[in-house]
Amino acid sequence: MRIGLAGVGRIGAFHARTLVALDDVDELVVTDADPRAAERVAAELRLLATGATGATEATRETGEVRVRVVPDADALLASGVDGFVVATATPGHAPLLRQAVAAGVPVFCEKPVAATLKETIELAELAASSAVPIHVGFQRRFDAGYRRARAAVASGELGFVHTIRAGTHDQAPPHASYIPTSGGIFRDCNVHDFDILRFVTGREVATVYATGANKGAAFFAEAGDVDTGGALLTLDDGTIALISSTRYHGAGHDVRMEVHGEKGAIAVGLDHSLAMSSAEEGVDFPRGPRTWSFMERFLPAYRAELAAFAAVARGERPSPCTVRDALEAFRVAEACELSRAERRPVDMSEIEGIGGGA
Repeated sequence: MRIGLAGVGRIGAFHARTLVALDDVDELVVTDADPRAAERVAAELRLLATGATGATEATRETGEVRVRVVPDADALLASGVDGFVVATATPGHAPLLRQAVAAGVPVFCEKPVAATLKETIELAELAASSAVPIHVGFQRRFDAGYRRARAAVASGELGFVHTIRAGTHDQAPPHASYIPTSGGIFRDCNVHDFDILRFVTGREVATVYATGANKGAAFFAEAGDVDTGGALLTLDDGTIALISSTRYHGAGHDVRMEVHGEKGAIAVGLDHSLAMSSAEEGVDFPRGPRTWSFMERFLPAYRAELAAFAAVARGERPSPCTVRDALEAFRVAEACELSRAERRPVDMSEIEGIGGGA
């Protein structure tokens, strides 16, 4: 397969290393707004695989992977790629998705597919009217723990589910320049929790009540954002979900979910990497080592989702996370921001969806 990649920032460069390691990928075509960055990543990929300075091809046990750089997305799509991975900054996502659909090329796109609800709805409608598969990068769907929790709920192992706790707690805040473009903590951080909540439970959110606070750097408040958020969600079957997020979790990167049911309970992320210490005497849990970033925490999941996209591009499976899925998570984040701003509960019927309705 020939796979195209747009964007070689932190996540894009990571995806590039994953893609050249896939058995089915014979060629990786790379582009970036900064041509020097694209050339640098391509050179690193060649050296990583061969260990030879000046190598022009990256070699695997299963064969050879060619890595080449093209000037823009037009050239990339014209090169005959079988799949297209979009890992640019958020403003580039929607235009590149539209371009890929117009070219008939299966596309993987990092979240969010667009910066606004209106444009996300437009893209969901475009995807629904097209046969071109679009796979949105909510990597938690490929984490073994979340998949086990989903199976426990679906099988009835837990009985009826009554309470869920989920959170995304970053070890340290991003650079100040990122916050004004992030969309806010609910759209940027908790959107992953909202997506995985739907994935694990198979239910939709009915109502939202959210709040937030600032105790850290001033640049969060200056951008109209908060550094710590919390939301109480009620699902359409009456299940209560308690969601939290923060940019300041100095103990380590902490992403977890607890699912409590009539007959049992199950937790995701409750292992020795847990970024927390026990206050109980004589308890040696967790023993570590802790994780310090989302890429470290979800490394296997990131790899699994791109392997899944390769199967999508080959026509072997449908998209495991559609634009409609991304829209529904975005709508919940939108409701949380509205609730926080107006200090009131928000019914999901207030948030625009496909066809203008919820």
